[in-house]
Amino acid sequence: MPHKPELETLAIHAGQEPDPTTGAVITPIYQTSTYAQESVGVTRGFDYSRTANPTRLALEKCIAELEAQKLDQPAYGLAFSSGMAAIDTLLRLVKPGEHVIASNDVYGGTFRLFDKVLKEFGLAFSYADVSQPDVVQMALRPETRLVWLETPTNPMLKIADISEISARVKKYSPLIKIAVDNTFASPYLQQPLSLGADFVIHSSTKYLGGHSDVVGGAIVAKDWASFEMLKFLQNAVGAVPGPMDCWLVLRGIKTLALRMDRHSSNAMKIALFLEGRPQIEKVIYPGLESHPGHEVAKSQMRLFGGMISVIFKGGGAAAHKFAESTQIFTLGESLGGVESLIEVPAAMTHTSVTGSPLEVPEGLVRLSVGIENIDDLMDDLAQALKKV
Repeated sequence: MPHKPELETLAIHAGQEPDPTTGAVITPIYQTSTYAQESVGVTRGFDYSRTANPTRLALEKCIAELEAQKLDQPAYGLAFSSGMAAIDTLLRLVKPGEHVIASNDVYGGTFRLFDKVLKEFGLAFSYADVSQPDVVQMALRPETRLVWLETPTNPMLKIADISEISARVKKYSPLIKIAVDNTFASPYLQQPLSLGADFVIHSSTKYLGGHSDVVGGAIVAKDWASFEMLKFLQNAVGAVPGPMDCWLVLRGIKTLALRMDRHSSNAMKIALFLEGRPQIEKVIYPGLESHPGHEVAKSQMRLFGGMISVIFKGGGAAAHKFAESTQIFTLGESLGGVESLIEVPAAMTHTSVTGSPLEVPEGLVRLSVGIENIDDLMDDLAQALKKV
């Protein structure tokens, strides 16, 4: 059996053979809505771009091969117009009266969808500390059909032991599926399907795209039957990305490995730099030995990623002052781009959990560490700290 290519190679070549018509090395942008048919109902594989588009198909194959790199079987990818569209589509597999377990610090947009939209259609949700497999196990019910994991979580950066949770859940009931939002890690750092997950979800806006110039989402399914159901929903609901968006994500993926190495290296140095600063109560980063999930992260991640959360002793006022004082770190939402970003989740990305059990500390600052020169980044943080 030939050697399976490593992820760095797959990121450049998977699903992206030279164009058969022109020999173009880069996948063309098939900016078309419809396709000529050879005769009535006989196509060359494409009839309408909501159903399928060659540029989108290349992206779907690429992401699937990245997530399946450690598997001895294929996986199956679908691209969407946003990460939230991908999540909404996957949750349509859960029926009214069935139950979902999610992280108790899940991303605010995910919580809003679960709590304010899907709950109204008869789905039941409960929230558990996914860093504790015992807690997840105790939350299981006979009607549970999905366990939703983020690891690292957003924004508290908790680590879920995917293998341990998957084993316990499957022992409880083979009917329950495991879905992992792998946005923070990317398939370069972590491949949940090889650890027991059934689905992987991405906001491809983030590290996959990597340049803050596109919005997109993706689902990768481990089994064909689930893929077929999701493919039907993708076409029926229609939340698909345009070919230009798909092309931008494909372009970004080609440098994923290089960027994630640099994101992770910079973040590790910054986390160590921030630890022990008098203004800071706690630095949360899976690469630090002080992180309670450090050993699990080390076992299932190649590196520890580019996301850091910091809790300030001075609460919200200190967090706001710090976030507004940086010069290279841009104050803005989102993450995973080549540029460094800074935000205060309680007042920005996570306002939807305010007043709920998932509320985040007002003094929490989230850093998306970019790929700039590390000395420049640390100088910027140092001058901002002096103003707190």
